[in-house]
Amino acid sequence: MPGTRLPMFPLSAVVFPHVTMPLHVFEHRYREMLRDCLAGDRRFGVVLIERGSEVGGGDQRSLLGTRCVITKAVELDDGRSFVEAHGEAVIEVEHWLPDDPYPVALVADAVPVPDPEDPGPLLGAATQRVRRARALLAERGGGPALPPDVALDGGGDAEVASWHLCAAAPVSAYDAQRLLAADGPAERLRFLVELMEDLELDLERMLASE
Repeated sequence: MPGTRLPMFPLSAVVFPHVTMPLHVFEHRYREMLRDCLAGDRRFGVVLIERGSEVGGGDQRSLLGTRCVITKAVELDDGRSFVEAHGEAVIEVEHWLPDDPYPVALVADAVPVPDPEDPGPLLGAATQRVRRARALLAERGGGPALPPDVALDGGGDAEVASWHLCAAAPVSAYDAQRLLAADGPAERLRFLVELMEDLELDLERMLASE
């Protein structure tokens, strides 16, 4: 069965399912994409640009991304727009269609891999590591720590919680893409703990040397 035709927005960042990301739409072809989405079902795909630039095309795009839905859009007087997009599901690009004028692809929802491990016991460790890493970064002026009252439990859903933790974690776009590709929430949380442990060690070494 052929994939579903979907407008695509390649970015230098990763959008995770169950997470809302603000987007600034300013390039003319993506303004047209936004108009078409708002006139239709408001859905589009986001994939990471692995090489190249967000502006002007000529980029190399990942084949794994996230289907998003526009939850809010505000157009400015100069034609630019600020958009809130909520991630719905991981998608795989089956085939890129010609840009006309914006990227379009045939996509399918990624087939979930059965996760034999219960992710529940990993949530506490992952949450603690993410909060610790954010606190250490805040000490170095690298962004705010997570407020204590920020809920990261996904409302009791471990799958949702794993995505919220990924979005809250200070990771590179490359590692965010690896988290997106993880087979199930348990593997995702294990990898996230490893990333935060490595970051924590690096930050502690830097703080100790100052």
